[in-house]
Amino acid sequence: MSALVIEIVMTAFFIIIILGATSSGAPAGFAPIAIGLGLTLIHLISIPVTNTSVNPARSTGVALFADSPALAQLWLFWVAPLIGGAIGALIWNAMTTDD
Repeated sequence: MSALVIEIVMTAFFIIIILGATSSGAPAGFAPIAIGLGLTLIHLISIPVTNTSVNPARSTGVALFADSPALAQLWLFWVAPLIGGAIGALIWNAMTTDD
């Protein structure tokens, strides 16, 4: 359960960082710095819990070549980022919508 929660929350935060850094109101040219530092922080927070995925391709590559039960856990590293991405987009949309 902790792996599912941390992957969803960290992916949602990462999507918010990406959308904020690439929005029209953000200073031009600084998106890579914000995104890179955000991803670094996400890794520092979640490595102790799940070794961090926030990217299904990274988890799939490791699971395919590992001699462990990683394939049985792979679903989590696909489902959690999809849910987290949707939540992050909904939060960003709610934060930026002018009523």
